[in-house]
Amino acid sequence: MPRRSVRRLGWVDVALWVIRIAILGLVLWGSVAAILDNPYSPSQWIDIFVFGIAQGSMYALIAIGYTLVYGVLFMINFAHGEFFMAGIMTATVFLGIPMGETGFLDRNPWLSYAIILVVSMTVSVAVALLTERIAYRPLRKAPRLVPLITAIGASFFWQYFFRGLFGSEVKPFPQSEVLTGFINILGANVLKTHVLVILVTMIALIGLYLFVMRTKTGKSIRAVAENKDVAALMGIDVDRAITTTFALGAAMAGVAGLLFAIVFRQVHFFMGFTPGIKAFTAAVLGGIGSIPGAGLGGLVLGLLESVGPALFLQGLGIPAAHQLKDIIAFTVLIFILIFRPQGLLGERLSRQKA
Repeated sequence: MPRRSVRRLGWVDVALWVIRIAILGLVLWGSVAAILDNPYSPSQWIDIFVFGIAQGSMYALIAIGYTLVYGVLFMINFAHGEFFMAGIMTATVFLGIPMGETGFLDRNPWLSYAIILVVSMTVSVAVALLTERIAYRPLRKAPRLVPLITAIGASFFWQYFFRGLFGSEVKPFPQSEVLTGFINILGANVLKTHVLVILVTMIALIGLYLFVMRTKTGKSIRAVAENKDVAALMGIDVDRAITTTFALGAAMAGVAGLLFAIVFRQVHFFMGFTPGIKAFTAAVLGGIGSIPGAGLGGLVLGLLESVGPALFLQGLGIPAAHQLKDIIAFTVLIFILIFRPQGLLGERLSRQKA
């Protein structure tokens, strides 16, 4: 029996390496073909690259919520995409649209965005804390499958709750003149909104990292993530640490919601589903449970979605390659789970002997 197991494992490893080499060969082939064909100018490549970073930045902010909750509770909070949706949709309906119609947004753009940001973060945090208290806390000691199913149910609940509250139609997010136009970077005209997304994300991620690593509350969260029982014996309020974890993740989702609305200029009740799944992919890609991993995974996924269709897919002669960016995200998730399930910065799990 042991010899057969070793042989079987060997053939599996060989097959996986063949798949890896084949994928790498296709990527290189398509990339070289696209470079030789040169369908884009250098300024267009820079614009594609910057958009990928901006898109990845939003994924990173949302992915923080997945990785924080998983690091503390070892559960996947599939309702996190709805926390992202809830904050910005509420802020748009009650503040953004009235500010745009009255002209207050154009007269006081930064004050308006700051107010919208505070409301977006507040609503996202409130929805997250309500979900944690009602749906997750009673099931904390239940088998892992139970909270997972509950999270999916909570996701559907919040989607249709906000659909009933605000309607199913798409809400336009007003744009201020201060964010219209371009900024010249290395000879390329880059949208101001993309530059804003990158800068805000950098500030938010650095602030979050310093909070978790340097503050007393952050240390308590890390202690609970290591061992809840020992942390409780040391005098740490475990429930409070978990609540703070949900609040931090939801606050980052609220920031991402505003940035998403600024870039795409619309919100709707279903807007949290696809970015939420992609942010989960980014968290797995970077190493779920790792804050730097979530940031890195988001940037890598955003760049793959932006550059991939223009580079290796179009080089392979695939028609309408730019419409396949969602396929790239989910393909990346499958390959990460097959070849490196711990992610880019995650710790490798030791194999248990049978």
